[in-house]
Parts: sequence; C-alpha cells; structure tokens
Amino acid sequence: MSDTQSAIGLPRLNAPAPNFSAKTTHGDRSLADYKGQWLVLFSHPSDFTPVCTTEFIGFAGVAAELKAKNCELLGLSIDSIFSHIAWTRNIAEKFGVEIPFPIIEDLKMDVARAYGMIHEGASDTSAVRATFVIDPEGILRAMLYYPMSNGRSIPEIVRLVTAIQTSDANGVATPAGWQPGEDAIVSPPKTVDAANAREGEGFKYTDWYFSTRPIAA
Repeated sequence: MSDTQSAIGLPRLNAPAPNFSAKTTHGDRSLADYKGQWLVLFSHPSDFTPVCTTEFIGFAGVAAELKAKNCELLGLSIDSIFSHIAWTRNIAEKFGVEIPFPIIEDLKMDVARAYGMIHEGASDTSAVRATFVIDPEGILRAMLYYPMSNGRSIPEIVRLVTAIQTSDANGVATPAGWQPGEDAIVSPPKTVDAANAREGEGFKYTDWYFSTRPIAA
C-alpha cells in the first residue's frame, strides 16, 4: 500500500482520485490499471452481511452493461482476501450469482481512509457504503454515500455513469431523473446578448436560461 495516499478526509470532485495499490481477489490492482477506462469503486461494511450481499448481486447484474460503457467495477472492504473469496463462493452457491469483479483487501484501511470511507459516527472499523465514479483520466467525477442500514440503488449508479458520459460527449447537462433518449439541458447564456438570442437558436426553448435539445442515442 506504499502508493496509497494516507490523508484522511473526503476526496474532491473534479480532482485526481487518490492513488492506490492493493491486493484483490483478482490479483494486485492500482488506480493506474484503470487508465483509459471508467471505474466505479465502491466500499461495503463487511463480508457475509445481508445488505451487502444484495448489493453484490445487484452489481454483478450490471457488470456487463457497465463494461459495454467502458466502465469497470471494483469493490472494497476491510476484510481479508480469504474472507472475500469465501463470501463470493457462498454467493455463487446460495444465490447462483458469480461475482465477476475484483474486491480489494483493505485490512489496514489505507484505501478506505484515502477515499473518506471510514466515518466514525457510523462505524469505527468498517467502511461505509460509499461509491466513487472515476473517469478515464483518473479524475473523481461523483461520490455517493449510503447509511449502513440501507442498500444502494444500483440502477442509479448505472444511470449516473451514463449521464456523466453523455454530458462529456455532448457538452450538456442532464435534468433530474434523466434517462438515455431523453432531452438534455443546454448551457445557459453567459451574456445579455446571448440571452436575447437564445430563443432563436433552434433549441426547445422555455426561457432564456432554460432550453433543451435531443441527444442522439
């Protein structure tokens, strides 16, 4: 873990994601291994817990969909590799679901601390349910935190990755609850002249600050 940042606190959006190098169930992994790919890095409190089991089953179900978007999954908890292996084998045996993505062993909590996954008010020894979307340049683009008692919305994570990729590719923003195929929001004008001209620019116009346009699928 010598390459892992040791600072404790939350990482910053639109800044380089904290570097890491760690053992996983699929061999050693580092942030550099994901250069050129999107990455969803997510933590869970503990292996062999029911809520985490449902989340892993959910992530396994969208792994192929995310891979088609050039996005990989990487799990993490403070449990050992042996615990991870035993748990994923149990999920395959009891639920018929193979876990296709690596899981980081973070016994010293180096990665968890670098990413702000340890919250003393929630647990002193477990990583909370945190999710980080990292782009192909290693920039942290989104963070989601859930309480220990409630599982994540896996479809929302897929939607969020898709929305960020759509914004990057088209120079637009996406409205609340946006889904692929729906219109996106055009950036508002930044001058009085541009605001006066907006209505005639061919967008779906509501007001000078709010216009949308379709996005090709």
